[in-house]
Amino acid sequence: MKPTSPRPAPAPRAWSAGWLWAALVLLCLAAYWPALGGGFLWDDDGHVTRRELRSLGGLFRIWFEIGATQQYYPVLHSAFWLEHLVWGDSPLGYHLLNVLLHATAATQFAVLLRRLAVPGAVLAALLFALHPVCVESVAWISEQKNTLSAVLYLAAALAWLRFDTDRRPRAYALATGLFVFALLTKTVTATLPAALLVIAWWRRGRLDARRDVVPLLPWFAVATAAGLFTAHFERTLIGASGEAFALGFLERLLLAGRVFWFYLGSLAWPVQLMFIYPRWTIDASSFAHWLPLLAGIVLLAALVWWSRRARGLLAAGLLFAGTLFPVLGFFNVYPFLFSYVADHFQYLASLAVFALAGAGLLQVTASLPRLGRKAGLALLPLGLGVITWLQAQMYHNEIALYETTLARNPSAWMAHNNLALALTRAGRVDEAVTHLQAALRLRPDYAQAESNLGDNLTRLGRPAEAIPHLERALRLQPAFADAHNNLGNALVAEGRLADAIPCFETALKYKPLFPLAHRNLGLALAVSGRTDDALRHFARAVELQPDYADAELAWAVGLTLSQRFPEAEPHFRRAVELEPDSLPIRYSYGRALAGAGRTDDALRELQVAVELNPAHAESHYELALLLARLGRREEADREYQEALQLNPGLAGPR
Repeated sequence: MKPTSPRPAPAPRAWSAGWLWAALVLLCLAAYWPALGGGFLWDDDGHVTRRELRSLGGLFRIWFEIGATQQYYPVLHSAFWLEHLVWGDSPLGYHLLNVLLHATAATQFAVLLRRLAVPGAVLAALLFALHPVCVESVAWISEQKNTLSAVLYLAAALAWLRFDTDRRPRAYALATGLFVFALLTKTVTATLPAALLVIAWWRRGRLDARRDVVPLLPWFAVATAAGLFTAHFERTLIGASGEAFALGFLERLLLAGRVFWFYLGSLAWPVQLMFIYPRWTIDASSFAHWLPLLAGIVLLAALVWWSRRARGLLAAGLLFAGTLFPVLGFFNVYPFLFSYVADHFQYLASLAVFALAGAGLLQVTASLPRLGRKAGLALLPLGLGVITWLQAQMYHNEIALYETTLARNPSAWMAHNNLALALTRAGRVDEAVTHLQAALRLRPDYAQAESNLGDNLTRLGRPAEAIPHLERALRLQPAFADAHNNLGNALVAEGRLADAIPCFETALKYKPLFPLAHRNLGLALAVSGRTDDALRHFARAVELQPDYADAELAWAVGLTLSQRFPEAEPHFRRAVELEPDSLPIRYSYGRALAGAGRTDDALRELQVAVELNPAHAESHYELALLLARLGRREEADREYQEALQLNPGLAGPR
């Protein structure tokens, strides 16, 4: 990696970079094809712009209201805001953009290496573009913060190299602006000024304080402020604190050694990559736990000794470890709760290893015939691309993601819980209960799993079993709004309305912008005869979530029971528009239309309800009553007999 000249090599012509970008886009699209049709995963809903932030006022909040978004990354969330304007809630647009950003970063990486006269620039870019360790960053929509920040990070580095050549203020301003934008996309880019110093030392063999260090001092200041702010944000707002994060300095040092070798190993041998890795136990009293740290110290000493001959290896090592520094374990980040490592943590750091690999492979194969050399060098990216294609398949949907994760890491309690949520949404509640029970066996103090288990038991008609789980969830986490809401539902199912209403009210105390709790409180109030109060909560639920069909239905039914059907009908229609295949909506609308004397319209809705679920006895019964009113006795008798066959308890006057 030793440069042939202290001055940078000429930048490649625009067309060559353009052709490389086009080739990398096609290769990445092929490698990531299985994930392109995938949906939203895990916390994507915390990144894709929420409804209340989709206006110009919401964009203002993204920039100037701490806590308006899951993390204070305003450039990232502004990008998501713009993307939602273009393709709305379609996951495909987000996936395609992530692939394009990844290919763009790989192209910038090649251009950067060429400017630094590092051999094997295109090979290094191919390795980065197609390596399976990048799948988590590219196939997971939330990790657009990785791909977008990498583009800005590399653009800032390229702009800095231009400034380093001509020392023009305009180039410095551009580089600084790009660096600040990178920081506001993801704070791990704070390592860039240190990386630039390493590059300057590698190129010239020394650092000049005035030339190299002083211009970067403002960058270090901004980077330090951003890092401290993010660390505070992680602890106080995201929850990266408590017993699970209580590691002493010595333990964190041992953890850093193990993390370093883990990431290096996964780059060298990318098999059994996981979405959630097992969480290690760090024991300073065990000699085995010291070995990774000691090996790291030996490696550093060897690289320092070798740097007297050639600085490339030490530079690559410093860039890799330095870029990893924010996630080596010295700072708390929320994912440490379930694993100390994640593939997306080394997205930027891996660039140093790929640069070294590209240059090293080119040198090792230099003696081979030209054709054989090119064919041999092409096999490695091709093989990595195949593994990436296989790895991308697990990101097609949440169920595939978590089932694959559990097959590779059965101890992943978070995966059990998240799989249960996905199964519940798919209507597979019995299976979800099994996974929640497994999550609680692995982590007995898991409040979220207790709450989800209680909710699913209520869905299965077992509220008496649900209540103890929900009460335990609240003992573990008293301000848990979802658990308060779920407890309210269980109490309603038990017929304990007076006890349920305070649960919903408490849920809204802790989480005022909670549409589901507003809707559930409204239902409880309506059954208790407090219709006007109920209507206010239904209206609030719809205000918070305009596409909330169940809240529209509840609002419509509440107005109908108050003898205000003309006001109710627009809400019925909106509910039908949102969920045209919903049996409860069609059935309730049909009954309301019949009560308002709109027999033809009621007949249409009830017939749709019967078509949607021929086993729904109540729909047959209401249809029979309506047909009898219309004098269509033979049809009415058929529907009545069908209703009785499905539910003999419906027998009564017609």
